[in-house]
Amino acid sequence: MTHVSRWLGVVVSAIAVGAVVYWMTHQPAPELPSTASGFAWLGLALALSLAALGLRGWRWHRIMAVAQIDHTRTDALALTAVASMGNNVLPARGGEVLRIALLGQRSTSRRRDILGTVVAERLVDAVVLAAVFAVLSLGLADSPAGAGTAALVGAAIVAGFGALAVYVYLRRAGRFDRFAEIVRPLGRSLRLFAHRSGVPIVGWSLAIWAAEAAILLAIARSVGLTIMPQDAALIVAFAALATGIPAAPAAAGTYDGAMVLGLKAAGIAGSAASGILILSRVIVFGPPTLIGLVVLVVRYGGLRAGYKTSRSLPVSTS
Repeated sequence: MTHVSRWLGVVVSAIAVGAVVYWMTHQPAPELPSTASGFAWLGLALALSLAALGLRGWRWHRIMAVAQIDHTRTDALALTAVASMGNNVLPARGGEVLRIALLGQRSTSRRRDILGTVVAERLVDAVVLAAVFAVLSLGLADSPAGAGTAALVGAAIVAGFGALAVYVYLRRAGRFDRFAEIVRPLGRSLRLFAHRSGVPIVGWSLAIWAAEAAILLAIARSVGLTIMPQDAALIVAFAALATGIPAAPAAAGTYDGAMVLGLKAAGIAGSAASGILILSRVIVFGPPTLIGLVVLVVRYGGLRAGYKTSRSLPVSTS
C-alpha cells in the first residue's frame, strides 16, 4: 500500500504541476516585491513563518505532555523542524518517520506511543482546518470549492465527533475490548479529543493557522495587494487541506493548485496570483526546510543517521 501510495502521489503531482505550469505560462510575468516597503512586508512574512514553526513545536510538546511521553521541550521543537524538512524532501511524509525514530532514540517511551502523538497532531490540524473552511465558506468568504462542499465538510466534523461520543459510551459499557487493545498505543494521545486538556491544544492550532493566514496577508502586501483576513484564512485552510491528497514531497502541485483556486475565488488572478504563489512557496516551505536540515546535521547526526534509525521503525505514517 505504501508503494501504491507513493506512485499515486507522483502521478497526482505530475498532473497538478503540469496544470499549474500551463496556467502560469498563460499569465503575465509574476509580480514580485520591488520597493523597500515590499521587502519589509516579505521580511514580516518570513518572521511569521518562523513563529508558526515554533508554535508547531510547542503544540507537539504539549500533546506529548498530555500523552505522558518521555521527552524534552528542546527535542519537540527541534524534531518538528526536522519533520517539516523531511516532509518537504522525502516521499510518503518521511519527515514524520524521522521524528518518531529520532525521538525514540532519546526517549524511554515506545515508538508506537510517540506515533500516537503525531496522529493526534494531524487529527487536530484536520479538524481545525475543516472547521475553519466550513465556517468561512458558509457566507463569510468566497469559497473556492463552493458552499455545498463546505456543508459536507461541516457534516463530516459533526459525524466524526458523534461517532467518537458513541464509541466512548460503548467503551465504558465494556464493548470493543479487542479494538481498544489494538488502538491502545494511540489512546493516550487521542483522548485529548474527549477531555478538557485538548482545549488549549485546539487554541494553539488556531494560533498556528492564524499565523499562516497572516503570512499570506503579508506576502500580498509585499506586492501591493490587500486581501481580506477571512479570505486569507480560507485560502490557507483550502491549500492546507489539499496537502492531504497523496502527492510528491512538499505537496508539489496540490498545494499550488489549491492556492491558485483560492486566490481566484478571492478575486486575485494573473501576474499577482502567480507572484503570490511563488512567494508563498519560498516563505512557507523554505525556512522550515533549511532549519530542519541544519538541526538534523548539528543535533542528530545528519540524514544518514536519521535514515538508519528510521529503517528500524515498524510503523508508517503515510
